[in-house]
Amino acid sequence: MTFIRDFSLLRCTHYLMIWLLLCFSPTLLSSPLTYTPLNTYLSQHPSQQAISEHFSLRVRAAAQGISVEQQRPVRIFVIYPGKQISDYWRRSIASFTARLDELNIQYELKTHYTRPAMAQEQQERLLNRATRYRADYIIFTLDTHKHSEFIERLLKVGISKIILQNITTPVAQWQANPPFLYVGFDHEAGSRKLGQYFKQKTQNSGDYGVVYWSPGLISEARGESFINELKQSSALNLAQSYYTQASRQSAYRSTLAILKRNPQVKFIYACATDVALGVLDALKETGLKDKIMVNGWGGGEQELAAIEQGELDVTVMRMNDDNGVAMAEAIKLDIQGLASQVPQVYSGDFAIITKQTPASRLEQLKAIAFRYSGIPTSNQSLRQSQSKHQAATRQSSNNQRSQ
Repeated sequence: MTFIRDFSLLRCTHYLMIWLLLCFSPTLLSSPLTYTPLNTYLSQHPSQQAISEHFSLRVRAAAQGISVEQQRPVRIFVIYPGKQISDYWRRSIASFTARLDELNIQYELKTHYTRPAMAQEQQERLLNRATRYRADYIIFTLDTHKHSEFIERLLKVGISKIILQNITTPVAQWQANPPFLYVGFDHEAGSRKLGQYFKQKTQNSGDYGVVYWSPGLISEARGESFINELKQSSALNLAQSYYTQASRQSAYRSTLAILKRNPQVKFIYACATDVALGVLDALKETGLKDKIMVNGWGGGEQELAAIEQGELDVTVMRMNDDNGVAMAEAIKLDIQGLASQVPQVYSGDFAIITKQTPASRLEQLKAIAFRYSGIPTSNQSLRQSQSKHQAATRQSSNNQRSQ
């Protein structure tokens, strides 16, 4: 009995020390993080190139079941900013679990969705819960400075292997003790593709606007890389830009502000799905939809619906389900003792889609991108999205009248 009491006391003391470290340790980040562009990282670490290429083939191929017997199910704890219009996060879980099942991996999964940018206290509580749960893998994202503080503490504790979703630029300060995997689609590469499209469509001249996501990594990677692409090889002029509150409504308001001062812009560059739909709402309301171009970013269900209806001009379409498949395959290799075959970064494939893309080509890409999470029914998706925006606009208007 004494042994049991002593063991229980030791375990409680261990959890208490972890909790104190997570909640009260001083910030370890004395300076802003340095994000290494993927191409730079691969040139600095040549061995990663071959590992990444071989792993990409594994992701694209049919599943091959796990080759070892598990002693217990792996514990996986997911915290996603999934409360947004973009279906990326929901589809990530769908493709992840479907591939885990195909691989015959036994697992326990706890999934939590939060609002993007606005729920950092909730995210911190959930990360503390993940540590108490002693998750084998914690899947989170990195967009803000606060996120980096959370992640640094988790890396220091070292109980769980960390998978960072929707980021493909390794953090230089963490190189000695990195996350298990960075996974997503290269924001800078996708933004450069969109920059090349708009340069061609505008003959490299004219004014444009930018509507960012909320301040953070996504806005910087997608927004600044796009602007730099245009600066380097065109005469296009950035007339005005706005950050948003990571919502369709705030993007709508920001676009109205741009149009009021700069109605001559040839296009407005949107840094995310919710932003693109908010820009589109404003262009429709002002009667400028057919005069000013707007892009999507990601090519999810709502964006493809708008493309097929001729409302969005272009998007960079991620082969969406690759991200979930990659996480499942990485966990399989790790369980099999083959973690050395998991790359530090996995970045999925892109395709540029426009209003002129043939329907047959788009259906081919959908079959690849959504092979696990389900091919969307575009017309219904767009109608539902428009109805939600109209309801939100009415509510906002009513709130303003009552004040």
